Amino acid sequence: MNKVISTGKAPAAIGPYSQGIVSNGFVFLAGQIPLDPSTAQVVEGGIAEQTERVLENVKAILEAAGSSLEQVVKTTVFLKDMAAFAQMNQVYARYFPQNAPARSTVEAARLPRDVQVEIECIAAVE
Repeated sequence: MNKVISTGKAPAAIGPYSQGIVSNGFVFLAGQIPLDPSTAQVVEGGIAEQTERVLENVKAILEAAGSSLEQVVKTTVFLKDMAAFAQMNQVYARYFPQNAPARSTVEAARLPRDVQVEIECIAAVE
């Protein structure tokens, strides 16, 4: 049986999807964009600020699911511009300092709300 995850510490789903779903010992997160959960507005700043907000949103959903960043096994990073990879990667590395998960990074023609980064992930749940 799948369990829907929802937390006010991350932006509410803005469509017919869940922030996360726990199934068979894993939590699958919807792609997170840099929305401030208290205002539902895109955070100000560049790729570094946006990446940090996205990962804070990811962290909040993981915690609501009974997981953590340390249990992430796979991420997919969508970038508006691959030229921003190095800056995104510096912030990303702070959130995954050891045993970094498998990752794919792709450039997307356009992301929701014209943000610079979106990240989705899969993590183990104990």
